[in-house]
Amino acid sequence: MNWLDRRVRGFRLIDLVAVGLLSVLILGVYLAKTIAGGERAKIASVERQIDGENARIRLLQAETAALERPARIERLSETYLGMAPVSFKREVAADALPELARKPLALPATPIEATPDPTALAPAEPAAPLPVPTQMAAR
Repeated sequence: MNWLDRRVRGFRLIDLVAVGLLSVLILGVYLAKTIAGGERAKIASVERQIDGENARIRLLQAETAALERPARIERLSETYLGMAPVSFKREVAADALPELARKPLALPATPIEATPDPTALAPAEPAAPLPVPTQMAAR
């Protein structure tokens, strides 16, 4: 009697092995699809985070561009530092620089205040202390 023809409770042994192998394959495919679905969800979550960070980068670049506007910087330098554009009377040609370097420096009659009014830069109210994370407080 051949092992392929052997019967167990009315079924051929090869049929039982085939059904068992088919069951293992079905379970394997199901598990693989379930794991792939979880990975797909993680990938989608990371892509959403990347899109959010890209939007934040664009926002920060726009804010930086607004803060670096020459007109704004000029206005702030005039307001807080007392700086102003150089008048045309003080411009010198490149050929006259060696001669100008030999002359003593003439100081202005009234000194320019280099520090702004401290009350203009002071915050309206003191900042609240930052909370200490519970993990750090336990150490």
